[in-house]
Amino acid sequence: MEKQFRAFRVHQDEQGFRGEIETIGPTELPDAEVTISVHYSSVNYKDGLASIPEGKIVKSFPFIPGIDLAGEVLESRDTRFQPGDKVLCTGYGLGVTHEGGFAELARVPADWLVPLPQGLSVLEAMAIGTAGFTAALSIQRLLDNGLTPEDGPVLVAGASGGVGSIAVAILGKLGFQVVAMTGKSDIREQLVAFGASEVISREDAVTAFKGVLGKERWAAVVDPVGGPVTAELLKAVKYGGSIALSGLTAGGKVETSVYPFILRGINLLGIDSVFCPMSLRLQLWQQLAGAWKPGGVLSSGVKVYPLEQLPLALSTVLEGKALGRQVISLLS
Repeated sequence: MEKQFRAFRVHQDEQGFRGEIETIGPTELPDAEVTISVHYSSVNYKDGLASIPEGKIVKSFPFIPGIDLAGEVLESRDTRFQPGDKVLCTGYGLGVTHEGGFAELARVPADWLVPLPQGLSVLEAMAIGTAGFTAALSIQRLLDNGLTPEDGPVLVAGASGGVGSIAVAILGKLGFQVVAMTGKSDIREQLVAFGASEVISREDAVTAFKGVLGKERWAAVVDPVGGPVTAELLKAVKYGGSIALSGLTAGGKVETSVYPFILRGINLLGIDSVFCPMSLRLQLWQQLAGAWKPGGVLSSGVKVYPLEQLPLALSTVLEGKALGRQVISLLS
């Protein structure tokens, strides 16, 4: 395969750190079993970090970021995949240590690939992407930990973002009373349309309690925010409740005490979508294509950018201005 293709690559050299769209050849890609014509990728907070030197995500240069991709198999040395198959890939080393999805062509290990589930288009798969998969994984962990709709309201922190908006949609479909927390006052109606029962501000959700515990408010929390937000939310989780923690947009340090854990039996559940076992990964993607399909987000919460506008999409995510999901089209 000799055809050249467009890719967004980041560089760190004598000219400094920069990202730009280039035309390169297949020899620039790593050796792996499956070559894919990438139709869509998506923009996640981690991709934003990979596009700036302060993010410290990318370690070798030049490099193609993009932790998600979906498209069509062109060549395969693995019998599980044939030319023409529709596939998606999220997690593992994609876009971090392995050339990623912000390119018209990708080459990835067969063990990383998920066959596109029936019920999802390639575009919908990337509108869900890592963020939506992380939301699904968070909710599955909460359910496995015993959460039911009868337990009371579930708070979704950072509800306007990728993880948050899809978590709102899934929980709403499952019959939960969903309280969406957001710093954006102008998107209340859209979050309700996604599935929220109530929309509150960060100030309403995160009260700086003077003591080690506050009033019990939430049966559970889906938290892609982290930092001091997590520390305050821990104080307001009901007895035996859980926080599913998956992100760090508000910071990487959580300064808390032991009291929520030893006086209320709170569970802090770490959510890692990168190395999630393939058996669970396949199960969750089937659910996302079926009963958990976030229809409200997919119908009105997705913005598609051409590759040329990727820098704009990356800055939008980094600045916290995105609502729902940002998708990059690699189709000519």
